[in-house]
Amino acid sequence: MTKYLLQRLGQSLITLFLVSVVVFAGIRALPGDPAIALAGEERSPQALAAVRDAYGLNDNLVVQYGRFIAHALTGDLGTSARTGLPVSSAIGQALPVTLELAALSLLFAVVLGIGAGVVAAVRRGRIEEWLANGIALLGLSIPTFWLGIVLVLAFAIALPVFAASGFVPFTSDPLDNLRRMVLPAIVLGSGLAAVVMRQTRAAMLDSLSADYVRTARAKGLARRQIIGGHALRNSLVTVVTVLGLQLGHLISGAVVTEQIFVLPGFGKLTIDSVFTRDYAVLQGVVLCTSAAYILINLLVDLVYSVIDPRIRLGGAR
Repeated sequence: MTKYLLQRLGQSLITLFLVSVVVFAGIRALPGDPAIALAGEERSPQALAAVRDAYGLNDNLVVQYGRFIAHALTGDLGTSARTGLPVSSAIGQALPVTLELAALSLLFAVVLGIGAGVVAAVRRGRIEEWLANGIALLGLSIPTFWLGIVLVLAFAIALPVFAASGFVPFTSDPLDNLRRMVLPAIVLGSGLAAVVMRQTRAAMLDSLSADYVRTARAKGLARRQIIGGHALRNSLVTVVTVLGLQLGHLISGAVVTEQIFVLPGFGKLTIDSVFTRDYAVLQGVVLCTSAAYILINLLVDLVYSVIDPRIRLGGAR
């Protein structure tokens, strides 16, 4: 286990290094001169030369990348050209919003998706399965922006149960925080819930037809114990894989949802940095999102052995 963990950590660090190279090169390949964006209204040749000298833009790309990595390892991701504040500070303010939104969306998707998937598999060929499949198809088909607008019209304007926009920290007012985060969580988690439902149903159907389930039935175990303790637990390996991959999409794919509900999270920060050509912020956001993907996949691999003890990580016997 320790050997496998060290190997996965090494692979993750190598992947993160390669991602940093791609992010750095990709940002530098964007059209336009970053010095012009940094100089703002003052675009005289002297001002542009001063900006290039101050930010090291006259150095070659290898030197610039080395400086970027050296600063990033200390938590310094540069300074925002739009606000003049450190990029790490901007990310630190936006990240908790997106993480809360992703956590609530994941909770919604897990409860609804796994529950509906189990019901659809257990009640195969009956009305419950048709309803679950129909709801999953709607979740996959309805565009995020349209669902968000409909929910705002229905539950924030017609029936003012939830707030339509804005963000209040959970520590300041937990009730008001949930009033503003429930609708975005439903919008963002609906597609994931549909994916989880379909994967859970497929995995449960395979498990329910397996030999160990027939043996458990022959031993006289209760139906609930067979479904929850045997079939569902063995089906969760597939579901956890899907959740691990989709959680990264929740963090990076919250752009539309945060724009609809005016949430000051990663999505809004990304959009603002793109439109204002704030390269330092965009670079930091993409790098943090990539690091989140790598960390989530590492955690998913480690969770496998907890769900199913038969799995021996790293090829151990």
